[in-house]
Amino acid sequence: KKDIPAVNFLIHEIHCRRNIEICPYCSDSIPKSEMKNHIESEHVQVTCKCRMKIENSLLKDHEASACPLRPVLCQFCDIPLAFNKLQEHESYCGARTEPCGDCGRNVLLRDLKEHPRLCG
Repeated sequence: KKDIPAVNFLIHEIHCRRNIEICPYCSDSIPKSEMKNHIESEHVQVTCKCRMKIENSLLKDHEASACPLRPVLCQFCDIPLAFNKLQEHESYCGARTEPCGDCGRNVLLRDLKEHPRLCG
């Protein structure tokens, strides 16, 4: 999968056929001596804390962006929560009030960003 000078192509092709395999899962070129280790480390199925089975090589991305149990912060109180609990928590948390420093009215936390436009 790389450019090879035409002069070296035949020798290179022989070397590759003897020493390189294509991974059946990801189609990467892997040295034959490392194929078993590659499959066991990259393509073995692991179970995420959310109980989803996923390839080991994809687990970090899943945990960072797709896992329903990934930690996220509430936009109102900065408490870390599981992503699947965030909407319910923010609905409750955003309904709390704080007094406005300018007009003194109690303002819902979810409306604090818009309140300065409407204040006074």
